[in-house]
Amino acid sequence: MQIRTKLPKVGTTIFSVMSQLAAQHKAINLGQGFPDFDGPQALRDALTAAMNSGKNQYAPMTGVPKLREQIALKTEKLYGQKVSADTEVTVTSGATEALFAAIAAVVHTGEEVIVLDPCYDSYEPAIELAGGRAVHVPLRLPDFSVDWQRVQDAVTPRTRMILINSPHNPSGAVLDAADLDALAGIVRGTDIFVLSDEVYEHIIFDGLAHQSVLRHAELAARSFVISSFGKTFHCTGWKVGYCIAPPQLSAEFRKVHQYLTFCTFSPAQWAFADMLESDPQHYFDLPAFYQARRDHFRRLLAPSKFGLLAVKGAYFQLVDYSALSTTDDLNFCEWLVREAGVAAIPVSAFYETPPEARLVRLCFAKSEATLAAAAERLCRL
Repeated sequence: MQIRTKLPKVGTTIFSVMSQLAAQHKAINLGQGFPDFDGPQALRDALTAAMNSGKNQYAPMTGVPKLREQIALKTEKLYGQKVSADTEVTVTSGATEALFAAIAAVVHTGEEVIVLDPCYDSYEPAIELAGGRAVHVPLRLPDFSVDWQRVQDAVTPRTRMILINSPHNPSGAVLDAADLDALAGIVRGTDIFVLSDEVYEHIIFDGLAHQSVLRHAELAARSFVISSFGKTFHCTGWKVGYCIAPPQLSAEFRKVHQYLTFCTFSPAQWAFADMLESDPQHYFDLPAFYQARRDHFRRLLAPSKFGLLAVKGAYFQLVDYSALSTTDDLNFCEWLVREAGVAAIPVSAFYETPPEARLVRLCFAKSEATLAAAAERLCRL
C-alpha cells in the first residue's frame, strides 16, 4: 500500500519527543507546558457534582448555554466587548481544535496565512491541511517584537489570514495597543481575517494589561479569538477551550467544529460555568500567582551560566546557553536531559528558519519544589 502523506514535514512533535526522553532518563520535565499541580478544588468538586447529577451526555454542539453566557459576561467585563453567547461563542475541545477549525473554516486551497516565527507548532500543519501555505515572518530579536513593515511586505493578493499570539509562546512577549493599531492598518480595506491565539490571556506580568483583539472593535469584527480554560485553571488535560468570532465567522467556524469533535466534554463545561459564576476572582489572581513563580525561578537561576531573557507573559522562560555550549539547541536539549536531568524545548522547533541563537525554553508552571530541584541541577553546569 502506497501512502502519500499530506504532512511530509511533520513527525512526532518536539514536546512528545522531549517528554519521552525525560521519562526515559527520569529527568525533571520543564519542557512540555503543563503545570505539575492541580486546578482549584472547587473546580474539581464542580466536575464531580456535574457527573453525579447526570450531566454526562452530549453537550450542545456550540457549548453548554450557561458556559457560553458566562464567557460572554467575562469578555464584556474584561475587554469591553459585548458578544452574543448564542451566535459568537463556541466551546471547543481545547484551543488547538479551535485554531484548526478557524483555519479550516476560511482558508482555501492556494491561499496564504502569515505566521510570526517562532510560533506554536500546530499552526502550519493546520494551514497545510486546509490547502493553504504558511508565510513565515520572523519576530525581532532579542525582544521578539513584531516588525509590522515586514508583515505588510508579506501581504499578497493570496493572503487570507494573519495569525498572532499574545502573550507569546515561547518567548513570553506581549503585544501592546500600538501593535493592534498597526495590524488594523494592514488589514483595513482587505478580505484578510485575523486569528488571535490568546490562550495565556490571564498570565501577564508587571502590571501590564492584556491587549486582546476584542478590545479593538475594528479587529474584533474580522477576528477569531481563541482562549483556553486549561491554561487558566491549571487543567490542560481536560482540553476545553473556546472561540469568539462575529456571527458570520462563527457560523463558518461551527460548520467545521460540528464535524471535527461536534461537542466537548459535558461535565467540564458545567464545572467551568460554575467557576466563572462563583469565583471570577480566580483569573484576576492569576497574574500574581504566576509572576511569583517567574520571579522565584529567575532568582534560582541567577547564579547559573544561563542568560535569562525577559518574560512579560505566559509561563515560559527562555534561556541563552551560549556560555555553556556552541552546539545547536536540539543537541543541547538532548545533552541537558542526559547530563543534567532536566528537559527543555529547543526554540528552533518553533521556526521555519531558525536564527543564529542558542535559546531553549523552560516551563515554570511547576511547584516550588520542582523549580528548586531543576534550578539546582542547572546551576551545577
